[in-house]
Amino acid sequence: MLGYDHTPARLALAEAALQAATRLRPDAGETHLARAGYLYRCLRDYNGALTELEVARRSLPNDPRLFELSGYILRRRGQQEEGARNLERAVELDPRNVFTLQQLALSYDYMRRYPENAAVLDRVLTIIPNDAATKVVRALVDFDWKAETRPLHETIDSILAAGPAAISDAAGDWFLCALAERDPKTAERALVALGDNPCWIDTSVLLSRSFGEGLVARVRKDEAKAHAAFTKARLEQEKIVQAQPDHGPPLCVLGLIDAALGRKEEALREGRRAIELLPVEKDSVTGSQMLVYFAMIAAWVGDKDTALQYLAANAQSFGGYFVATYGMLKLHPFWDPLRGDSRFEKIVASLAPKESATAAK
Repeated sequence: MLGYDHTPARLALAEAALQAATRLRPDAGETHLARAGYLYRCLRDYNGALTELEVARRSLPNDPRLFELSGYILRRRGQQEEGARNLERAVELDPRNVFTLQQLALSYDYMRRYPENAAVLDRVLTIIPNDAATKVVRALVDFDWKAETRPLHETIDSILAAGPAAISDAAGDWFLCALAERDPKTAERALVALGDNPCWIDTSVLLSRSFGEGLVARVRKDEAKAHAAFTKARLEQEKIVQAQPDHGPPLCVLGLIDAALGRKEEALREGRRAIELLPVEKDSVTGSQMLVYFAMIAAWVGDKDTALQYLAANAQSFGGYFVATYGMLKLHPFWDPLRGDSRFEKIVASLAPKESATAAK
């Protein structure tokens, strides 16, 4: 459902399910809705999906799922404001749907509409007040907006106070917070809590636990351990790429791993190929990610000019979708190779909230 698995087997299962629904009820609005979802998620045929939604709307005029899916499609097409309006309508029709509310908050986050993002997440917490993952996502608003780790740190501490098991759904964000605070010991604790789960999930970009171990070792300046961890991560990632050879995000991750291993030519080639497979024109959201992660790859292999070129472009946004936030650029070790370069510092400063910029004068 979330688009992580683009293997031929998974796509074939989705197509078979759609064919079964078509045989049973070919003209039903629900069948057209299901076909729209298939076209959107499996084929990235956004025009075809929107056409199917218009057909479904004839018999399901007030079905919130129509507006929800329209919202997802429009934001992938770079129509962020229109996409958010559709998600707002879906929420009006189904006001306690936590997933749709979370997606609306995500749209606001994409557009750096942070006060609205926070307000929607606060609303989610009135419905599921004890949900650890939502509490952490709410605290992340201040991280992205203001480069503040304290709300995130305090939220994680409060979750941990309930017992080690309570953090399992938010261990990846615990890991992020620890890295941003340059606290490798805590980052290692977060990796233990993650188990075999990814240490990083950024929409379609997933970084393995082994990759996380490499990051922590690098923060500790233990290059031998970092190399061993990244080598293990590469073996894991190669299998994922082989299973999904035409899907950009896994190849982008392989490029980042190769950059960490000092394999410059391979890393740049893989990063560029990821952009070719999933250009911004095809998918505003994930395509923008491919550009920013390519900037990261270039930074890691020492090509600062290329890194800053791609990063500067995203600071202006593609279709209103911003990947590199103020908090990430200012605090995360990912971007350490560019620190001190006046061009990078200018990009970071341009993303600072107005109140921070005023206070800095």
